[in-house]
Amino acid sequence: MNEKILFVDDDQNVLDAYRRKLRGILHVETAQGGAEGLRIISEQGPFAVVVADMRMPGMDGVEFLARVKEIAPDTVRMMLTGNADINVAMQAVNEGNIFRFLTKPCPPDVLGNSLIAAINQYRLVTAEKELLEGTLKGAVELLAEILSWVDPEAFGRTVLLRNHAKSLGEKLRVDDLWELELAATLSQIGYMAIPHEVLVKAYTGMKLTQEEEEAIATAPIVAHELVSRIPRLEAVSRIILYQHKLFNGNGVPKDNVAGKDIPLASRILKVILDMLKLEAEGHSRKDALKEMRQRDGWYDPRVLYAAVEIFGEHKEKDETILLREMPIALSDLRPGLILTEDVITVDGRLLVREGSLITDNLLLRIKKFADLVGIREPIRVRLSRE
Repeated sequence: MNEKILFVDDDQNVLDAYRRKLRGILHVETAQGGAEGLRIISEQGPFAVVVADMRMPGMDGVEFLARVKEIAPDTVRMMLTGNADINVAMQAVNEGNIFRFLTKPCPPDVLGNSLIAAINQYRLVTAEKELLEGTLKGAVELLAEILSWVDPEAFGRTVLLRNHAKSLGEKLRVDDLWELELAATLSQIGYMAIPHEVLVKAYTGMKLTQEEEEAIATAPIVAHELVSRIPRLEAVSRIILYQHKLFNGNGVPKDNVAGKDIPLASRILKVILDMLKLEAEGHSRKDALKEMRQRDGWYDPRVLYAAVEIFGEHKEKDETILLREMPIALSDLRPGLILTEDVITVDGRLLVREGSLITDNLLLRIKKFADLVGIREPIRVRLSRE
């Protein structure tokens, strides 16, 4: 078994005994005390299983395993103690979500079987996570790819939204960043039922009729209802539902949710969506952010401040990135480049939006259109910062 196990105890002799007994069978690391255990988890993790002694000076096993749950929630937690008091066991289970509670001295076969069971539990947890973050995300990417063929302009907006949202989410250290990316990717599907000309009016700031305004306002609700039908995407669908909600509680949906009760990912989408909309209406990035800062109560101040730090034009541009920006021929286009201008067919149709990252699938699509109808060259690109 390649998964790592960490034993934490204040007695070095006990730790050495674990190493001797399990050498060559399991990958074992040890830490003398809770503080050292937390440091090792942060520096050398992930660990599949952490086994802690209950009675340790400074930080007991209950407090230690509760901290482990915060910094490494996938790690399976076990406790060993010489005190078989039922109240201690209940406290450990309630505060640290303990997988097994074992008493000292623990027979080798009991400890070994418990460790194997814990490793299997860890594999189940990580497999579930890989399913959500891998397979499910891949399916959503497939839907986005289909959207790119059906409506390139809508897909272009989605790509910009997702890329900007990811950057802002990383800046704010969002937990479960994949949920934010999926929400950004799927957030616009509610607009697919709205006539294209109405979307153009809304996106460019033209005056809408009352019926058109109502259709635009209900689009996030439609998207929420569609996504909520997909198992395990309940959190993503809630992010989508509140993507236009104002921080002060006004807006759609009309409920009492406001402030930090609005999902952080929704607050991020709100900032990015409004910034892109103002740019589409003809504002510069700098002016768009300036106007947004004047909208009292609309945005989470922390999110808006982070957006200004990342996207504000007052910052000096990275000269190394500018030097890498260049016009190239279609034959030189390759995955990893980022478009700095829209890709347009020779008959004037938008094919791919500025800001899109060239992937294998997108490159194939561009080349197919080039063969069928032709595209305008050169194509302006820059290297990905990644």
